[in-house]
Amino acid sequence: MTTDEIKVLIEAGIEGAQVTVNGDNGMFDTTVVADQFDGLAPVKKQQMVYATVNTYITSGEIHALSIKAYTPKEWATASKLLIG
Repeated sequence: MTTDEIKVLIEAGIEGAQVTVNGDNGMFDTTVVADQFDGLAPVKKQQMVYATVNTYITSGEIHALSIKAYTPKEWATASKLLIG
């Protein structure tokens, strides 16, 4: 499983999402920014992302997936903090 394949799966499952994926050897990090996350608790956001790739987690193709999920407004704030 490649980072591009995971990105495509998440984007297909969460319409309009902006997705970045890093990693290899079955261990990946993803940042997902989507309007659909508005009003959801962090665990619900992660569950939405996991649902898009669950088949590959179950099969072992994805061994570990770290998820950072934001609404566009949350991302505007978080990205400023990350950049400095």
